[in-house]
Amino acid sequence: MNSVNLIGRLTNVADLTYSPNGIALASVTIAVKRAFKTGDGVEADFIRLKAFRKTAELLANVEKGKEIGISGSWQTGSYENAQGTKVYTNDCIVQQITFIGSKSTNNDEREHQQSYKANPNNYKQQNYGSEIDIKDDDLPF
Repeated sequence: MNSVNLIGRLTNVADLTYSPNGIALASVTIAVKRAFKTGDGVEADFIRLKAFRKTAELLANVEKGKEIGISGSWQTGSYENAQGTKVYTNDCIVQQITFIGSKSTNNDEREHQQSYKANPNNYKQQNYGSEIDIKDDDLPF
């Protein structure tokens, strides 16, 4: 089974491109807090996300710093760079995005999330709350 679930904040706005066939592809990095803290503060992993089609277009409209939850799968790959060195890649392929809210959101409010599920034939929005404005200063790391 290949299943990935992550919660983190977008480190930038997604890069949205289209294939020659018109299929949308979004790439972005998410900062995910580790389960422990060091003496210097919070540790985080920066994980590259990829999304396709409508999910890609949705992800490309999410602001930098927004906290999201994603479900997807893990994909590895490789390519040869301009210097002839083999470069290995690791990406999380996004299948579902859940908008969580600001870092001050409490558990009761988390029950009222916006959720988008990737399905090539049917995209539905569940909108239970107001949009939250997150500034770069709100990021915990």
